[in-house]
This record gives sequence, structure tokens and C-alpha cells, in this order.
Amino acid sequence: MAVGSSNSFELVVLGAGTGGYSAAFRAAQMGLKVALVDEAKIGGTCLHSGCIPTKAMLEAADFFDRVKHAGEFGVVVDGSPTLDYPAVAVRRQQIVDRLTKGLMSLVKKNKVEFIRGRGTLQGAKKVKIAKLGDDGQPDGEIVIEGNDVILATGSRVKSLPGLVPDGQRIVTSDDVLKSTALPKSLIVVGAGAVGCEFASFYHDAGVEVTLLEYLPAVMPLEDADVSKELERSFTRRGIKVITSARFDTASVTADEGGVCVMVGKEGEAPVELRAEQMLVATGRAANTEDIGLETTRAKVERGFITVDGRMRTAEPHLYAIGDLIGGLLLAHVAAHEGIAAVDAIVGAEAEPVDYLKMPRATYCRPQIASIGRSQAECERDGIPVKIGKVPFQAIGKALIGGDYEGFTKVIANKETDELLGVHMIGPHVTDLIAEASAAMLFDATAWEIGAAVHPHPTLSEALGEAALAVDGRSINF
Repeated sequence: MAVGSSNSFELVVLGAGTGGYSAAFRAAQMGLKVALVDEAKIGGTCLHSGCIPTKAMLEAADFFDRVKHAGEFGVVVDGSPTLDYPAVAVRRQQIVDRLTKGLMSLVKKNKVEFIRGRGTLQGAKKVKIAKLGDDGQPDGEIVIEGNDVILATGSRVKSLPGLVPDGQRIVTSDDVLKSTALPKSLIVVGAGAVGCEFASFYHDAGVEVTLLEYLPAVMPLEDADVSKELERSFTRRGIKVITSARFDTASVTADEGGVCVMVGKEGEAPVELRAEQMLVATGRAANTEDIGLETTRAKVERGFITVDGRMRTAEPHLYAIGDLIGGLLLAHVAAHEGIAAVDAIVGAEAEPVDYLKMPRATYCRPQIASIGRSQAECERDGIPVKIGKVPFQAIGKALIGGDYEGFTKVIANKETDELLGVHMIGPHVTDLIAEASAAMLFDATAWEIGAAVHPHPTLSEALGEAALAVDGRSINF
């Protein structure tokens, strides 16, 4: 398709996070002239203040814990190991910088025009950009036009009403990633993926951690068996976990001495908790403001842009992906949505995005990974199930590695053998879940997963054995 000028594109992508750059690269591969616009560096939240830096921290903490247990493997470590947190922060940034450089090379390889600046819609097809120079300073203004536009402006951390982070005593995950020092004690508010990951990291780093969750279980969106196992693991390690936690945000005080809050379980009298810092991990809010949505027919409901199964908004030629549209606020989901939007734009045949087939991963210790329905969701929907569950302590490679907490749980339809869900907690399960994702993509049954050969000894046997256990055929458990 021909374009009229240097400021005319076949596709404009507003937001250069994982979803945005994935869409831009795929569109360029399909021959479209693409502009990718963002006021920050390419990579978005995931690369600069989310997935990558936090997992670098968790990897350091996990390695630190393994070194402390080196003697169990016959490895002698002279003296007590220590965690050099400033060095962890340096390595964390080196990884981010390396990946940023790699993405910019892909921008060049795919012939995508990256425009640094803040973009605002002027109707469905025009974007006004307040440009920024390499130094981040204002560098004029331009208007570009695209035959189609994909919105991928992501999300930001949010707090509880009345609880205002100050960056010092009451902090968010963004603040943590700017710090090169560890507190002596920490209260984490929210036991979802972000809260559990930080609780795990800080505890392994030697910080006294209290984890608060309003709902009755940690990781409340996961299968109930996984939630219970994680709470038991955290408690064994020394993390104080309080579920069904209630506190008045107005009662939180912060001063030079730290943070104080009165907390009680539902129906119980509150007790005083004190810590050097409070980390608020209570979710994210979509960046729908100040991007010009009011100049379009796109609809926003409960803070998120409404789209159909092909990522189309109510405004023709305007698409939205990633955290902007709610649902699973995960980088790999945003990437999949971005590719789905491009498929719709070029008229490629493609299935609508199926969120039941989206894997979920949490990188605390022990790790958590899942895909599909939980047991409770199957029961809610009246689906007859059969379940196979195998602990990692039955898997030779887990014992060899010295990390054998947790289990793999496979849920299948009792009548059809259809694979309904896989739920894992234990060593390296964030990698192992990929097999279950492929199985669901190809509509494999539990029997077929179990029949596939899983090399021995590997951690992958946990999934094979659990799939066999669905029909009582597990060999090693």
C-alpha cells in the first residue's frame, strides 16, 4: 500500500513495550511501513521496571540461597556468603541495557521508524507527537498519520485509596528498582504475583518480611492447592503471612522510624505491625488518560479499553492491546495480542485470542506456573474432572538439584480426556509450563501428554507423570 509522505505510515504503534514492539516488528515483517512511538526507551515496563529487572533480582536471591546450602552438595564455601545488593543492582541494569540495545538493533533490522516522544491521538488515524531528543529534552512537535493505529500504552502501579507512596517509607515496585539498599524489615501489601515475588526476594536477601493479603489466600487467582502450598512454603521459610488481612489506610503512619499499621484478620482485633518500609503491590492501572481517546469512538469500561477478539476498538482502524485492555496483564499476552491485531489489519486468517490457553508464571521461590482452568473453576462450571497430582519429591532430577518442594497437577475432562488445566509449583516450573501451553494449542489430551516420552532424569517428568496419574497410571508415584 502506498503512503503519501515521510509522516505517513501504514501502521502507527503508540507504545513500545513488549506488546507494541512485537506488533511493530510483525507488521514490518509483513511489508508494512511502521512507526513505533514512545516517550521512553523501547521495552516498556517489562524490560525497564518489571519482568526483566525483577527476575534478575530473584535469580540473585535464588543463587544466594543455593550457595548457603552448598555444603549439602559437598561444595565447601569458606565463611558465610553475603549478598552485595549494590552489585545485584549493577548486574540488573547491565542486563536491561543489553536487551535494550538488542531491541534497537531489531528496530533497524525490521526497518521500523522509532520516534521518541509522547503521542496523542487526533482522531483514529492521526497522532500528534511531542518529540524528545536523545537527552530526553523537548525537541519539537510533529503529526504523523497511519492507515491503522495500535494503542499499546501499558499500565502503571497503583496504590490503595488513602495510601500514598512517598518513595522512601511507603514504596512501589518502581521505587524498589531505583534503590541500591535493602531495608531491615518490610511489610508487603498484596500477595499476588508482584507481592509474592518481592516477599520471596527480600526474605532470601535477609530482610524480615510480613506479607498481607485481603483475600483468604495468597496468589488468590491460582488453583487453591497451589495457593496453600505457597503459603506453607513461605511460612516454613520464616515469612509472616497474614491472609484475610484488614487495615485502615488512614491508620498507616510513616516517619523516620519506619512504617506502622494496625492489622487484623477479618473478625479479629487488630495488632500493631512495624517495619522499616511498606511495599504496596496492589495491582496496576491502565494508561488510558491523555492519549486522545476522547477524539475517537473507542470505549473505556472500568478503566480499560473495550476490544473484540481481534483487538479492534469501537473506532474503525483503531486497535488496543496489552494492559490497556485488562484481563491477563502479562508481557507475553500483550505480545500475542499485538500479533493478533496485526493479523486482523492485514486480513490474515487467525483464531481470536484464547485466554484460557495463556500460560501464567510467577517467579517467587518456589516458582508457580499454570494454564487453563483451576479445579474450582471446573466445579463452578459443572465440568466433570479427573485429576493427576505428582510431587516433585518423586522426581529424581528434583532430588538431585536439592529443590523438590511442590507438585504438578493436571486436570482433564472425566468424560472426554480433554486437557482443562495444568498447575505447577516447584523448581523451574516457569520453563516447564511451555509443554502444557503447546499441548493446549494442539488440543492434546492428558493421555497424549503422558504418552509422550519425557527424558530421565529431568524435571519434565513431573508433567508426564501427573498426566499419567489422571488415569491412575503414574509409574513413579
